[in-house]
Formats: sequence, C-alpha cells, structure tokens
Amino acid sequence: MDALNVTSGVVTLAGVFAYINHRFFNLPTTIGLMLISLVISIGILLLGKMGIPFDELAGEMLRTIDFDQTLMHGMLSFLLFAGALHININDLVKQKYVIAFLAVFGVIVSTVIIGGTTYCVLGVVGTGMPLIYCLLFGALISPTDPISVLSILKTAGAPKSLETKISGESLFNDGVGVVVFLILSQIAAGGQEVSLSGAAVLFFQEAVGGAVFGFAAGYVTFLMLKGVDNYQVEVLLTLGLVMGGYSLASAMHLSAPIAIVVAGLLIGNQGRMLGMSDKTREHLDNFWELLDEILNAVLFVLLGLEILVVPFHSYTLWESLAMIPIVLSARWISVAIPVVVLSFNSKFSPHVIKIMTWGGLRGGISVALALSLPAEAPRDAILTFTYVIVVFSILVQGLTLGPLIRTFTNRQG
Repeated sequence: MDALNVTSGVVTLAGVFAYINHRFFNLPTTIGLMLISLVISIGILLLGKMGIPFDELAGEMLRTIDFDQTLMHGMLSFLLFAGALHININDLVKQKYVIAFLAVFGVIVSTVIIGGTTYCVLGVVGTGMPLIYCLLFGALISPTDPISVLSILKTAGAPKSLETKISGESLFNDGVGVVVFLILSQIAAGGQEVSLSGAAVLFFQEAVGGAVFGFAAGYVTFLMLKGVDNYQVEVLLTLGLVMGGYSLASAMHLSAPIAIVVAGLLIGNQGRMLGMSDKTREHLDNFWELLDEILNAVLFVLLGLEILVVPFHSYTLWESLAMIPIVLSARWISVAIPVVVLSFNSKFSPHVIKIMTWGGLRGGISVALALSLPAEAPRDAILTFTYVIVVFSILVQGLTLGPLIRTFTNRQG
C-alpha cells in the first residue's frame, strides 16, 4: 500500500476519532485522539493473538510511514512555528535566564542522570546496555516536547509567568536535546573521536547558529511582509519561511527547530504588529491555528497507532515501567537546581518545581529520535522504554496537569 493511501487513512481516522472524542468523551483533543487510537490499536493486537491477523495488516500499513522523517522533517517545522507565533516575546525576555538555564543546563543534567541511572538499573537486573546508548536514551527522553506541552497548556489554566516558563523551555529544549543526541550519536558510531572542545563547537554551531539563522530568515520575511498588504501572499510567505527555512538550516547543519522557533517569535511579535494589517493578521492567525490543530490531531493518532510496531517483550515492559520514576526524578532535579540557583535574583510562583516537573511532557520527538537509531544499537529496548514513558506522560501527566495547577493556584489564593 502506498504512502498516500495510508496518509489518507490516518487523516480519516483523525477526523472520526476527533468526532468520537468531542461527542462522547470531551477530553482535550490531543489526549482524546491518542487514547482512542491506543485503545483501538490494543484491540487489533488482541485480535491478532486470537488468530485474526489485523495486526499484521495494520503494522504493514504503518511501516510505510517513516515516523522519524514525517515528524522531524515534515510536521515539526509547522508545529513549532505555530506554537512560537502566539508567544509574547516581552514575556519571554522577562524569563530569559530561567528558560535558557532550563533548556540547556536542564537537558544536559537530565541526560546524564537518566543515562547513568539506566546503566546501573539495567546492569543490576542483568539485561545490560552500553553506557553510550544509555546516555543516548537520556538525551532523547530529556527534552520536554513542545507539541504536547503547548496543546495541554491551552486548557491547563496556568499563571501567565509559569505558562511562559514551561512553553518557552519546551520550544527551545527540544533543539538542545537534538544537538546533544547528535553529539552522542557520533561517539556511539565510533567514526571519529569527539573531544569536549569538539562537542562544544558542534553545540555552538548547531544551537547558536540555528538561532542566528532563524533571526535572519525571520527578519527578511518581516521586511517582505511590510512591503505587501495581501493576506494570501503574506500567508504564503510564512509557509515559505517555515518550509524553506527548516530545510536550509538542516542542510547547513544548524539546529532547524531552534531556527524556526526564533523565526516564529519574530514574525509573531514584530511581524504581526508592524508588518500586517488587521485583516491579514486575522487570516494568518486562523490559518496557522487550523493547521496546528490538524497536524496535532494526525500526530497524536499516529502516536497511538505506533504501539502496533513497537517491539514489546515482557522484560522490556517491566524495565520501561521502572524508567518512569527515573525520568521524573531526573526532571525534578534538572528543574530544582536552576530554580534554586536563580531564586536569589528571580521571583518564582509557589510550587513551581512540582508543576514544572509534572508538566514536563514527552511526546513524538522522543519517539522519532528513538526510531532514528541505527540497527546495531539496542534500538528495540530504547524504543520500548521511550514509548511507554511518552504514553504515561501524555495520558497520565497530561490529564492531571490542569487539576494540579488549579489545586496549587487555589491554595495560593
């Protein structure tokens, strides 16, 4: 079956599942879609155990979609731009040190903690995994996923300053996480020696270079937006910025996610205020909001269906469940250190560490990075660990984040 037919099927499922969720369950859309697709996928697997080979057919169909390519080099650029477009850059600047500390230091600390603890735990239970691959797992699972976080925060009711911290961190730390993942991948491949200085240069090139490129591309687009007053042309310009900018940044070995976030922030603030008429602004907002909702729906349906191709074994399932408290503990430590250090000069909301720990959702980016691992890596185990954590993160943390925030906010009041 060709990819076009499979994509048509996934989009159709997204529409049907969205209707079912809205009509009967009324859960947050992304969570509802993933839960429904997950339940149906489990049902298909059970039918397979009973001798009805729907699971083989469904698995074959899913394998025609390269999840890593579809997300990392397709959907991600649109979702990041749509998320950055509506973040107030003045609010972001007020929290710049907190966000930068969490996005860089937090990801690195979490990677080391998760990698080292995973290595020890797997060694104790007897399955074992090379340390470098444990660190790779730490790198891919440490960044909070902006797609999951932003979709849940829309309905969570967090205080503005806290929402800015969580959304700002999630928009930038996935780019940092990908850079750390690439550095560790080079070490794991063994093709060349990667020194500390070499890793620092690569990090600077990818992260800072990506930010500079994103600003330059966004500014050129802003100047073009100022020169026209036609919403069709201006929407098309932003599409060109997202698609062309992401591809060009990747080709230049810069962090394309960071580039698109920076470009989105510039267009969403300077571009919307100084380069567009009210009519254009309304059309642009409606277009990107609708595109964001559609791509989110498709992505979370795909995440639910991915269970059909994840290689589950009884021992890896138990180990995966053991990884959940490890990842949450690492998240707590990586949030607590920056908050304690910066609290001498910055004011934080009460319970900020608890809320940001529980609000650190993982999502499709982690699964995509796990799927990108080479065949010689312990790919199946890492993919299983990642998928179980992502499902727990979205379904359990995502569903309880809003009530948690409201509980702490009410206590404060």
